[in-house]
Amino acid sequence: MGSQPHDPQPMPVPATAAGREGLEALLRAPRRAVIALDFDGTLAEIVPDPDQARAHPDAVPALAELAPRVDAVAVVTGRPAGVAVRHGGFAGIPGLEHLVVLGHYGAERWDAVTGIVRAPAEHPGVAAVRAELPGFLDAIGAWRGTWIEEKGQALAVHTRRAEDPAAAFEALREPLAELAARHGLMVEPGRAVLELRPPGMDKGVALTEFLTERGAEAVLYAGDDLGDLAAYSAVEKRRADGLPGLLVCSGSAEVPELAARADLVLPGPAAVSAFLARLARALRD
Repeated sequence: MGSQPHDPQPMPVPATAAGREGLEALLRAPRRAVIALDFDGTLAEIVPDPDQARAHPDAVPALAELAPRVDAVAVVTGRPAGVAVRHGGFAGIPGLEHLVVLGHYGAERWDAVTGIVRAPAEHPGVAAVRAELPGFLDAIGAWRGTWIEEKGQALAVHTRRAEDPAAAFEALREPLAELAARHGLMVEPGRAVLELRPPGMDKGVALTEFLTERGAEAVLYAGDDLGDLAAYSAVEKRRADGLPGLLVCSGSAEVPELAARADLVLPGPAAVSAFLARLARALRD
């Protein structure tokens, strides 16, 4: 009998017992497992202009190889679902016929089966903040180096282009929180970005609802940002209830809180894509 071909990318080993149990459960019964992933910073590199963000070239092929071998694959993102689909290049890909994209932290949903985005009516506070935000930033002297991203169901203020992005971020935290509160919104902090959005949904809620919908018996969640902490908490809660889970951090020195809670830290979207491809090969073999 011939020997098996050598895999050039051996499976990374989670650093925690819970993570190892989660990975083993996924490999043992993949048809009952859910793979859930953030988009920006996890499947796509962080870039100065979010409109230019695209999925890593290896991400979609890896997902297309992996998806038919597990129960479900979902992209859970703060972006509008339709934007994530376009920037990810997810539509019409063989192998991704059942992909789900949960956009706006789960408020929107795109299913590859229908190609349709389901979204709620716009929160009135978003329209009010949209009108007020440019003058608000100008009045507090924060316009220089910051810019507003229109997200449909939310608005984001980016500081990455400021002379001191971290200082600009901290200076805006409290004023934007007060503005959001006046209009019934909340502020979601991220990597050099503060997003003003309606309350009630986060990645933890979205992931929990999806796991319940699928009747999952194992879960892998990968993220890179503060917004992913809610999804981490959801997986940790489900693990306490007996559902094996693996938490992956697409590593960044910008968000040490996430890396500290992860079972497996990978250095960015290229490594995440390679890990997904390795997982698909392990399930195929």
